Amino acid sequence: MKEYREKVVWVTGASSGIGRAVALELSKYGSCLILSSRSVKKLEAVRQECAHPGKTRVVALDLGDFKSMDALVQQALDQFGHIDILINNAGISQRSLIADTALEVYEDLIRINYLGTVALTTALLPHMIERNQGQVVTVTSLMGKFGSPLRSGYCGAKHALHGFMDVLRMELHHTGIDVTLICPGFVQTAIARNALTGTGEPQEHDDQATSRGMPADVFARKMLRAVARKKFEAYIGGKETMGVYVKRFFPKLLHKLVLRSEVV
Repeated sequence: MKEYREKVVWVTGASSGIGRAVALELSKYGSCLILSSRSVKKLEAVRQECAHPGKTRVVALDLGDFKSMDALVQQALDQFGHIDILINNAGISQRSLIADTALEVYEDLIRINYLGTVALTTALLPHMIERNQGQVVTVTSLMGKFGSPLRSGYCGAKHALHGFMDVLRMELHHTGIDVTLICPGFVQTAIARNALTGTGEPQEHDDQATSRGMPADVFARKMLRAVARKKFEAYIGGKETMGVYVKRFFPKLLHKLVLRSEVV
């Protein structure tokens, strides 16, 4: 896509899954990339997979370390001199019943999925405001629009992101900065294997629905088309995306459908 040629794009959570697929796709389009996650080793492997590794940089990121965000943003800006698009993709999921979940697990989900994303976005915001241009893209989930059992804290954090980003878009309406929310359905990634259980340990196995989901590379192409169109929100997946509309008009029906589905 010509919209991404020579654009500087910062992708968090780029070491695997959706982030990796988005990075590889952007590299094909000729973007200048900054890849971030906690694992530099994995990021370097992704960088070598890119079509243009020479136009790709690696910057380590821990979303839970809020105090490091200003320095981290400066490190990212030092790579190419500016940033056109921030793709907030890093995060972690959950698979546990509310009755079995320690409060510390909810704290981790809010700290990483919500507060870490907010901290990074607000640290970069002055740069975009100064340039009067840019785009903030946040990968949330359909769980940011409706709920599902075993994902209470994950849903809460994703709902919070929607509220924050909606207000950010409103407050920036007079600038050249766009805000886009991407809501994936089931995508074939390690999100279920890495999901936190009630004790905070990873689940370490796939969900059936996730393993049958959309391939990550297919998702990445659909997502980047939505970002290029500067959509407010995009729901990307299979039939599960209909839950957004059922929730809006028939919330009791959605309740019954979710309980009957493979999600539970």
